[in-house]
This record gives sequence, C-alpha cells and structure tokens, in this order.
Amino acid sequence: MAVLIRSVKAPLGADEEAVFEAALKKTGRKNASLMKIHKTSLDARKHEDIHFVHTVYAEFESSAAEEKLARRYDFVSPVVKGGLETVISDKKVSGRVVIAGFGPAGMFAGLVLAENGYKPLILERGGRIEDRVRAVRQFMGGGAFNERSNIQFGEGGAGTFSDGKLTTRIKDPLCRYVLEQLVRFGAPEEILVKAKAHIGTDKLRGVVRAVRERITELGGEVRFDTKLYDIVTHGGRVERAVFEGGETECSALMLAVGHSARDTFEMLCRKGVFLEPKPFSVGARIEHRQAAVDASLYGEHAGDPLLPKGEYQLSWRNGEGRGVYTFCMCPGGYVVPAASEQGGVVTNGMSEFARDGDNANSAVVVGVSPADIGSGALDGVDFARQIERRAFALSGGFKACGTTVGGFLSGRPSLDTDLVPTYSLGLEAVEYRKLFPKFVTDMLETGLMQFSKKLACFGDRGALLSAPETRTSSPVRITRTDKLHSLSLENLYPAGEGAGYAGGIMSAAVDGIRCALKIMASQAP
Repeated sequence: MAVLIRSVKAPLGADEEAVFEAALKKTGRKNASLMKIHKTSLDARKHEDIHFVHTVYAEFESSAAEEKLARRYDFVSPVVKGGLETVISDKKVSGRVVIAGFGPAGMFAGLVLAENGYKPLILERGGRIEDRVRAVRQFMGGGAFNERSNIQFGEGGAGTFSDGKLTTRIKDPLCRYVLEQLVRFGAPEEILVKAKAHIGTDKLRGVVRAVRERITELGGEVRFDTKLYDIVTHGGRVERAVFEGGETECSALMLAVGHSARDTFEMLCRKGVFLEPKPFSVGARIEHRQAAVDASLYGEHAGDPLLPKGEYQLSWRNGEGRGVYTFCMCPGGYVVPAASEQGGVVTNGMSEFARDGDNANSAVVVGVSPADIGSGALDGVDFARQIERRAFALSGGFKACGTTVGGFLSGRPSLDTDLVPTYSLGLEAVEYRKLFPKFVTDMLETGLMQFSKKLACFGDRGALLSAPETRTSSPVRITRTDKLHSLSLENLYPAGEGAGYAGGIMSAAVDGIRCALKIMASQAP
C-alpha cells in the first residue's frame, strides 16, 4: 500500500538519512523496507528556528502494518495513486476533436487525447515557441509589438513567460500526474519533491516543445498562427469550427484560450453562448532587491546557501470583505511588458530557473467584483481594457506607469530611487489615482501599510511600483455543467484559466485533462 508520513521536521543541512530517522521516530518504528522524500517545504516563520518540513514516502513489511499506522496517527495517510482513470466510449461521432489554445489546459488535453488514440486538431493563434521567443525579445528590446505572439499568446500560453510556478490550492490526484509528465518531458526532477516547485521560463520552453512533438508524433496536429474566428452551431451543438485558413467539422470543441482571449469571449457572446462575469483583480508590480526580501524572511540566516531564494505570499481583507494580496511572486526575476492589444499597457513577472536576478517582484492587486463594475458578461473585460489604455496614454506608449512606494503614498509620483527597475521599456512617473478607481488605490495603500508590518522590505519607500497588472485571472466564466460542457452547447468544453475554471499552470493543466476525459467518455477515437 505505502504511506505518507507528514510534518517531519529537519534542521538546515540535514541529510536524507536524518530525515528518514526522524520519520521513523515519529511513528515508533525502527525500520522500513523503502523510504524516500515525497515533498519538502521550508518553515521560516521564526528566524531563530528556520527548518525544513518533509513528507516521507514509506513502505513497511505489510499492508496490515501500514494500515495500522494510518489508523493510529493523523500525520500518516495511505498513498493515493495519481494516474489517469480513462473511460473510452465506443460511440462514433462525426468530425474532429478541436482544441483552441495551446497553453497548459490545451497542451495537456491534447497530450492525453493523443496518447489514447485520438488525433486532435489544436489551433494556436500565436507562434511556435522559437518564433514567439523572437517576437517577445524584439518587443522587450523596444521593437515592434506583435498582437499574435507575445507574453500572453503563443505556444505554451502565458505561463511559458512567467516563473513557471507549479503551486496550486487544488487537492487533486491529477496534480501528481501533471508533475510526472512535466519531468518526463524535460523538467527538473526536483519539482516532484519541492512544495513550492517552479520550472522557470527558460526550462519550460523546452518542455512545451517536447509535449508538442509527442502530440504530433501520435497523429495530432498543432497549427500555429491560426486563430479560432467563429463557430457554426446547430441543434445545441458546435457543428463546425472556423479558423484562419479553413474550417472543420467538430465532434467536440475545447476552448482553452487563456484569460486574454477577449475577442473569443466577444465572439461567444454574439453566438449566444452563456458567459457570466466573475471576480478578478488589478493592481501593480512591486520590486525590491532580492537581498532585502531574503533578509526580511530569514533574518541573520539570509545568504545561507542551504536556503532557497526568499518568496512570500501576503494578503489582507477589510471590514467589507475586499481583499488586497500579493500574487505571482518572482524571486530573482523581472517585470515584463505583457500587453496583448495595441494601445494598452500590461505588466507581469518572469523568472528563469536559477532565479538569479538582483530584484524580486510580485503583483500587489485588489479584488474587483461584478458589483464594482457592472453585471454584463464582458464588463470586466471593458474595465481592465480601460485601465490598460489609460496607462498607455499616461505613460506615452508601452512604458509602465511607475513610482516609488513613497511617491505613491504621498501622491507625488517619483522614480527617485537607487533600485534599478527591470521593466525593459522604461517607466514613466504616474499618479496612480489617475490610473485606477479610488477603491483600488485606497486598498493598495492600505495593503502596502499592512504588509510592511509582516515583511520589513515592504516598509522601504524606495521600492518600485510598475503598473498596471490586469491579467491575474479571467474576468469571465464560460459557465459549464457538471459534465464540463457549456450550458449552451453540449459538445463545447470551456477549460482552464480563460474559461474561469483555473488559476495557474497546475490547475489549468488538470482542468484540461478533466475535459479531455469527458470527451473520451462521450465519443470513440
């Protein structure tokens, strides 16, 4: 059977044998037939007691002994297998399985379908990874902006130009399956063990390419620079998908288009597909020196090579329930231009695997609900777009709207700091109260003050803000049934972040897999 022994504490520098010995001591056992570290996290809440906390995989002499341990101790549990449980229908349905979008949801859905005998057609509006990297580098260097291949669109989706974080709040056995597949296609094996695993944008590109090559090797097809333009419906189903260069009959259409596919949302509304607004967040990126973050988290232990680059997650909620929180923290990373439309400014964060940049950054964002902006399906899209266009006007182009924290709090925007900004297109000093609604700037101000009580680096008035950050999640949900298809069309499967059912690489990948399994259960390869 095997069990997991959780909450095994070990000091910095402890080797595996010391961890296993501590795990056995917790369970009162002298030995096990097999032990290995399953997960590792860092507990740095107290500077005087920084230590690692492990979950240990263990096999004992019999299933009966393992079951006894699991009954006796609440920190011991049976291992739950994370493989796929597939049910494949023998019902023949005319047409192809089509997937729109090749981010985490579309990529993993395509992989699962291809490895089970289906030959999906995958449409991606942006370029393959090699072309996309060139387009992004050109833009970040001050060259032309490409609306089709950028940090939001292209092979791998928005997550490919991020920190490659693999943390998620969902508790799903498929998470382990996703991690194992990422390792299979070239990700570092450490992601199977670290609680706060990341791949880094540099290594993630190779993984994405390897997954695509596997799908095409099995007969699937990935068409780049090919946007889904329209759908033809009949009798409560999608009959045909219309895209650049042609159209095809659909047996099922999965929408894995990402949170920035605003034109796709607009097309669905015109077609009468049910969409609804959902909460999302807007705000700015904050930059500190990585050394200042490490000192705030680790105290006198900062700089210890046994410790990872410091990262944080902070939140605060006011009496009315509105929240402000940090999001997508990028240790040793860069603030990057992440626009997907001409005439708008968007910021995001990115790290490479080594996380070896001088600065750390994260989003500091405020919750926005439909009650703030209107209940129309696309009111959130319009709200975010207006902020992005206002930023473009205020900064005079694709520069980010910048200010020091002190400049923001005082209402006198300033870039006077010795912190070197990483946003490659430059910053323009902007008063944020001209950029955001009052409820956003009020909560940003409160959040910065509250976070300074938790981490010393947030008290640095020379820290830099770059704005706007408007793409934390989709402002739209393409609502679906418990069978995971659209309320409006029975063979339309909204998936991942753009559909409003995920929030990061892991949850999007899992959601794509779940939609693929539903398609497989409804039709034969």
